[in-house]
Amino acid sequence: MMPLALAELGIEFEILRVNGRSKVKSHLEDLGFVPGSKVELISKNDGNVICKIKNTRVALNSDLAMKIMI
Repeated sequence: MMPLALAELGIEFEILRVNGRSKVKSHLEDLGFVPGSKVELISKNDGNVICKIKNTRVALNSDLAMKIMI
C-alpha cells in the first residue's frame, strides 16, 4: 500500500483506503475517490498530480494525493 502521490504514471491502480478528516474524505468521495475505484496517474509535478478516475481528469494537490492509498 502506498499513497497515490508516489504511484507510477500510466498504470491503473485500485484505491484501497482514503485517509483524513471526515470533511476531506467526503470531498474526495464526491470526486470519485472511494475504495474499490480504479485510478491512473496522468501527470506529476512536485507532488501535485493529475489523474484519471471514472473517465474524468482530476487535479489534486500533494496533500490530498498523499491521503489516497493504493
